[in-house]
Amino acid sequence: MKNPIKTIYDSSWIEMVVRWFLGVTFVYASYNKILAPADFAKIIYGYDLFPAALINLIAITVPFMELAVGFALIVGFYPRSAVLIVIVMLMAFIIILSVNLIRGHEFDCGCFSLKSGNAHARAGTVLVRDFIFLALGLFVYLFRDRRKLCLNAA
Repeated sequence: MKNPIKTIYDSSWIEMVVRWFLGVTFVYASYNKILAPADFAKIIYGYDLFPAALINLIAITVPFMELAVGFALIVGFYPRSAVLIVIVMLMAFIIILSVNLIRGHEFDCGCFSLKSGNAHARAGTVLVRDFIFLALGLFVYLFRDRRKLCLNAA
């Protein structure tokens, strides 16, 4: 009898859907940040974690990294490498959110929108969402079967 968990884990189609979902999510997340890097820099400044000299560099670099790994996941260009970068980024996001939650800081995460909102009330939800994305990323990273619709399955 086949193990149902192993069957799900070995399904190329599920891996492809998860990979595309993460890819589209990261491309979408990069969009407003690329269009308005100054607004994203203000959000990063609000985290109160980074030296002022690095904030503009982070505000310019992170969205283009999100865009690049998002497209890499969608087209399947070195998907394990791309998702490893996604995992590292998600772990960094989780740490940043956690530190600010622990400190009780009011902040916008700047994840998908650069508009101010009820960010502090939503920060816990964002943290849960990031842990779910992290689990999905780990699934893609640990996937060993042949990948569907990849330019390079490495």
